[in-house]
Amino acid sequence: MLFYVCNDYFGGNLMNKAKITFKGQVTIPKEVRNSLDIKEGDSVIFVIQKDYAVLKPLKKKSLKDFYGVLPATQPYSGMESVREKVHHKIAKHLLGKEKE
Repeated sequence: MLFYVCNDYFGGNLMNKAKITFKGQVTIPKEVRNSLDIKEGDSVIFVIQKDYAVLKPLKKKSLKDFYGVLPATQPYSGMESVREKVHHKIAKHLLGKEKE
């Protein structure tokens, strides 16, 4: 009966129970960790919904995951060109600091 309530109310497939320690800590049951692919050291967020909370894994994204998210303002000129521009800006900044 509890499973069906969980499935209907939350739209989920799995319901587990955990106790909160006196420090406010909760051990996430193994079935939940496996289902959400949560490993040691991962972070989770709690999304508060009126009278309940939803636990969601917070996976770190690599820089590659963001490639192409924003439109380019100008064509990519290549790594050497970018390095040259960065070195030029750094040199300009350092020279400006030396004059002060």
